[in-house]
Amino acid sequence: MEDTLISPHHLSVIRTWLKSGSINIFGFPFAGKDTHGGTLAKLLDAPVIGGGDILRNSIIPEDLKKSLDAGNLFPQDEYLRIVTPYLSKPEFEGRPLILSSVGRWIGEEQGVLSATEASGHATKAVIYLHLNESIVRQRWEKSQASGDRGNRADDAEHVLSNRINEFNTKTLPVIEVYRSKGLLIEVNSDAAKHEVIETILARLYMIASNEQ
Repeated sequence: MEDTLISPHHLSVIRTWLKSGSINIFGFPFAGKDTHGGTLAKLLDAPVIGGGDILRNSIIPEDLKKSLDAGNLFPQDEYLRIVTPYLSKPEFEGRPLILSSVGRWIGEEQGVLSATEASGHATKAVIYLHLNESIVRQRWEKSQASGDRGNRADDAEHVLSNRINEFNTKTLPVIEVYRSKGLLIEVNSDAAKHEVIETILARLYMIASNEQ
């Protein structure tokens, strides 16, 4: 994080604008969601929350679990019922949140927007870390060779292909909804880590300045 170039003033402007709001981050596998989300979290003193974290730590009816496992969309009213209480936890009160791909399927975005608003963490921006599929596979091959992500089941090649397909068919439409609402920040993730985070921060600062 020491290579990240942002002035204390710019960071202060972003924090003042964000308040207890949330920033949702999307991207292909290996696009850098964990890396850049973690950096934002440190800079903004914000917890990082993934959709999996919410589901793992919430009580979900067995019939709904089976429906989700079968690949069906999370019903919006159920999504709101589960996500809102989780985001309303006392330890999150008054703090901004970094969300990692929360609401990845088309139709879930409205539930996320409603849940973040109801919990006091209104969605202020959505970051799309854009990366070509060929670069995703190059990064996957490099990771497999180095073993830098450990033995993750979701890094198997056939699983990676499925995740790419899922993103293209189910998540890209979500991103377009956020674009239409003026919330989207699209960033080229095929760059040095410090360049990507600096671009994100510059865009956040621009939005924050315009809304002052």
